[in-house]
Amino acid sequence: MKFKWFLLVGLFFCFTTTHATNVKDYGAKGNGVQDDTDAIIRALKSVEDGYLEFPKGRYRITRTIEILLSESGPLGITGGLGSATVIMEGKGPAFRIRGSHQGSALPASVSSQVWDNERMFTMQQIEILGMHPEADGLELSGLMQPVIRECLIRKVRHGILLTHRNRNVILEGNHIYDCTGVGVFLDQVNIHQMIISHSHISYCQEAGIKVLGGEIRNFQITGNDIEYNCLPEKSNSADLYIDLSEGGSVREGTISGNTIQAIESSNGANIRFTGDPKQPHKLGLWSITGNHISNQYIGIWLEHARGISILGNTFVRAYYKHFVVKNSQNVTFGGNVIDHNPDYFPPNVKAIGGILIEGSERLLLDDNIIEGVAGGVEDAAIQLRSSRNVSVTNCHIRPLQANGIIVNDCQGLSIVGNTIEIIDKMVVAMSIKGDCSASLVRGNRHPNSKIVNRAKGVQIRK
Repeated sequence: MKFKWFLLVGLFFCFTTTHATNVKDYGAKGNGVQDDTDAIIRALKSVEDGYLEFPKGRYRITRTIEILLSESGPLGITGGLGSATVIMEGKGPAFRIRGSHQGSALPASVSSQVWDNERMFTMQQIEILGMHPEADGLELSGLMQPVIRECLIRKVRHGILLTHRNRNVILEGNHIYDCTGVGVFLDQVNIHQMIISHSHISYCQEAGIKVLGGEIRNFQITGNDIEYNCLPEKSNSADLYIDLSEGGSVREGTISGNTIQAIESSNGANIRFTGDPKQPHKLGLWSITGNHISNQYIGIWLEHARGISILGNTFVRAYYKHFVVKNSQNVTFGGNVIDHNPDYFPPNVKAIGGILIEGSERLLLDDNIIEGVAGGVEDAAIQLRSSRNVSVTNCHIRPLQANGIIVNDCQGLSIVGNTIEIIDKMVVAMSIKGDCSASLVRGNRHPNSKIVNRAKGVQIRK
């Protein structure tokens, strides 16, 4: 009986298992010495069952492997559970995968050619190693529903590059590491529906994830470890960077459940949103929730953005500010913890921290804990400058060596129900200056300190 059972199982797998095209059957050696480029191209042209396999080995290539899905048909590539390495020794991406999709995500806009031959290109469990200063990992263009999972991409310029137009992209469980450029780079690309999840994106010198221009909707960044994506001497880097300073539209996104931390870099940020000053409404409708954000010049930096909800995050050790908002509208910052855990502040560390709001309107700062802000008599846990209709309510503020709240020229301000504990006697709980018409300060607790009011148009009540 046991023999018959094993025989049946064997027959089942013989008739149901897809036969993979093995690159070694077409002359690839995988010995790290031979140039395997031409052999891999021959194998790609010979794929019959839509499955290309790289067995264990180190496969040298010297130019980009071009994959045209309209010619190859549906395709999956695997690297033998991570045992295969493709070493790119030329310029450009190791693999450039191109489709012809020009529609949206609407089913009616997807051609039969795309459904029959191009949908769901998949690459998994392979390492790509760059050995040229202009080598990239993967480039995706014109694809519908591509999936890149469980790959290791390292020592390249850009890890995964998305260009032109793509739809319904999933990047899952990848390690993108030690890049001289960007880990995942959306370069002037049109994408709706994209997910980056459960990945490590670390030590990329320009950014971990960067969006430059383009048109993007429905972008989810969840459950990743995004760390140390900068060089200390490189200016304006970020772990996660959306840059629309020269145009574009990026809306409807989520950054949730990630660890995002770095080392201090010049003008750097963990999360940086830079919108178009001529069209600031083009960057917005994002939720930033449940992340750990730390160890950078600025934690979250918003400029020329609109409609951003920042809730339930933890922050520690910002060398300048934990949160900066400039020239933005309709932003909430609530239920966050800015902590001063002593393990993160050895004696040689000088980190100021706190919140800066400037030139913005309609903001809510509610129910936050803000502890340990330093910087002296010119700094504060919360600084509000030239802004309108800002509410600061029910926050617990405990600066180390700074004022509690400093206000300059803010109209329609509401500062209500906060508890401010001042440790340094050289500073005050609150300082208000300039034109603050139609503003209310009421019900704040500030034992052993005072409110200094030199503003006009503000009502102060107990």
